[in-house]
Amino acid sequence: MTDAWQPPGGDQASLRAFLHGLAGVDEVGARGRAAALATRSIKASSKIWAIDTSIAMVDLTTLEGMDTPGKVRALCAKALRPDPTDPTAPSVAAVCVYPDLVAVAREAVGPDLHVAAVATAFPSGRSSLQIKLQDTADAVAAGADEIDMVIDRGAFLCGDYAKVYEEIVAVKAACGDAHLKVILETGELATLDNVRRASWLAMLAGADFIKTSTGKVTPAATPPVTLVMLEAVRDFERVSGRRIGVKAAGGIRTSKEAIAYLVLVSETVGEAWLTPDLFRFGASSLLNDLLLQRQRMITGHYSGPDYVTID
Repeated sequence: MTDAWQPPGGDQASLRAFLHGLAGVDEVGARGRAAALATRSIKASSKIWAIDTSIAMVDLTTLEGMDTPGKVRALCAKALRPDPTDPTAPSVAAVCVYPDLVAVAREAVGPDLHVAAVATAFPSGRSSLQIKLQDTADAVAAGADEIDMVIDRGAFLCGDYAKVYEEIVAVKAACGDAHLKVILETGELATLDNVRRASWLAMLAGADFIKTSTGKVTPAATPPVTLVMLEAVRDFERVSGRRIGVKAAGGIRTSKEAIAYLVLVSETVGEAWLTPDLFRFGASSLLNDLLLQRQRMITGHYSGPDYVTID
């Protein structure tokens, strides 16, 4: 930690000066480095570790208007024991649901898993602060120990950094002991410079995690975006002493992609972040491919299409 470092104040002028004083992102370089790291291969002996680590980092998610208590209970059963035929397969990190289904999820998983709720008028974030705070408080009261909030992208893109900062601070306070993941919705931020600024803004305001996407906007998680966010948490730790997690959400569907993200994490922030406490995948279908690849590594053959449940 740098003893001399002082975070900027939460007023508009201070935040703007700080965020626009950050070094610009070399977009070509960032995209090139992410692409190069994606080509890295790992030894076969390490692949089962990588698959199990990826499983343990999944926030198993259902965020559809047609979600039902029965669907959430089935999701929770899969989260607790992803492979019913193999008790050595790890559980996932969390289940992620809408706030009105948090109580169902908490009852189903008990104390064994985290329950994350997407709050604050997810996915648009277009509601009053009062509603966002009530949404958060209701989810925590129902048993959520993680809150995934969305920032006001309109305010951010207009340069109203103080409004975004103040909302994150207020939601963090409403979380109580629950961890706060701040969703940047990077697909709407247009540039990697904006991704870096939004990452720092969220961390300055008290985020425990910064998250790429809601999964409702394309593009969602991408390696270059995740690289910039990882660089931000690395640099933030150097000056503040606080370690912030990163969640890559949306569009990650295969074991090969997940392992490439683990390489990206290891090479950018180091092995300390290779834990569900500091890196997550927001996904549903990813878990199926991880399980199929895991069984192939153990048994030497792929399972049939009915081996995993369809989420």
